[in-house]
Amino acid sequence: MNTPQDPIQFLQERGFIHQSTDLDGLREHLQQGCATIYLGFDATADSLHVGHLQGLMVMRWLQRFGHRPILLIGGATTRIGDPSFRDESRPMLSEAQIQHNIAGICETFARFVHMGPTGNDGLVVDNADWLDGIGYLQFLNQVGRHFSINRLLTFDAVRQRLDREHSLSFQEFGYTLLQAHDFTELAKRHGCSVQLGGADQWANIINGVELARRQDGRQLFGLTMPLLTTSDGRKMGKSAQGAIWLNPQRLSPFDFWQFWRNCDDRDVGRFLALFTELPLAEITQLAQAEGVQLNAAKVRLASAVTALVHGEEAAQLAEATAQGLFAQGDELQGLTTLSVCRSKLAAGYSLTELLEQHELQPSRGATRRLAAGGGLRLDGETVVDADLALPAGRDSWLLSLGKKRHYRIQLED
Repeated sequence: MNTPQDPIQFLQERGFIHQSTDLDGLREHLQQGCATIYLGFDATADSLHVGHLQGLMVMRWLQRFGHRPILLIGGATTRIGDPSFRDESRPMLSEAQIQHNIAGICETFARFVHMGPTGNDGLVVDNADWLDGIGYLQFLNQVGRHFSINRLLTFDAVRQRLDREHSLSFQEFGYTLLQAHDFTELAKRHGCSVQLGGADQWANIINGVELARRQDGRQLFGLTMPLLTTSDGRKMGKSAQGAIWLNPQRLSPFDFWQFWRNCDDRDVGRFLALFTELPLAEITQLAQAEGVQLNAAKVRLASAVTALVHGEEAAQLAEATAQGLFAQGDELQGLTTLSVCRSKLAAGYSLTELLEQHELQPSRGATRRLAAGGGLRLDGETVVDADLALPAGRDSWLLSLGKKRHYRIQLED
């Protein structure tokens, strides 16, 4: 796909840019040749979620412009947790948990960035490589002496936590200095000159830019993306059923596909620009569609994003499953599985109990109302009484809640 000469203009047109430490300077810097840009991830879970997709897409585009992406894993900083705009400390993880999470996160990177050792190939690094070996006094001398407590207290992420009278440990307070050190260390080790982050990382990014200037006069750049919320006000990456994970072990490709297919009509154009590689002219047409055509645009969105994250085959299967185009003998492939013990079935296990156990409905009353309204189906047949026991004689069923939520029920011993 052809891209314009100016990557900043391109990113602006697709809605990726929120703030920059020096946008004109960054524009000139990116046009001078291959720049190295980093995006960081703390290993707080074993999968990224859709809230991380925006950054991965920016790195994907910038690599196509000839720049080199670095994906930084916070093997060290995960032990502290970024306190930015949080009311409480993150739970402490063991080293084994952190390493498990790092392995899960890294599975996603190669889907978006070409990894390798040469040219502008992407690189994965772990900040434990330099933070684990630095002494406390050495860190204070190299980093701490360049920061004023007075100024750190003015940053929104810190001030809001204190204004709400929520505890902020000294350990968390020092997180921003660690991230600033990451930026300058990447600059020295890999020639990294740009940090990318969400809008909530603005203060941390500024501190890295300032630290480099004070240490050796080096010029670094910071770029942030807008924090994404859906049109109904929810933070991107969350749904009524929880986080929308990128790893298939945490969320099936079908449920991932369904998340995008069920998005608000008002979000279609924006999501197509941010999370697909379709040309903007085509996106504009799709976003202006109504009725059946708008639903087709949502399918296009869902399949395009799913193909990026899970591969083309998974996207095609999810779309076919949603449309009811099931292959004979394999009609339940790709759906999230709800397991039921045979002993429970023998005791008269009902759909009401099943949906409550798996937290797919807020209450038993909600399940009964869904059934009464004709929105509960088992193997395509409407279930009027959700309190009746699951029928015997089969090992699996297709369960549908409304028109958009489908699950596989599977018996197990």
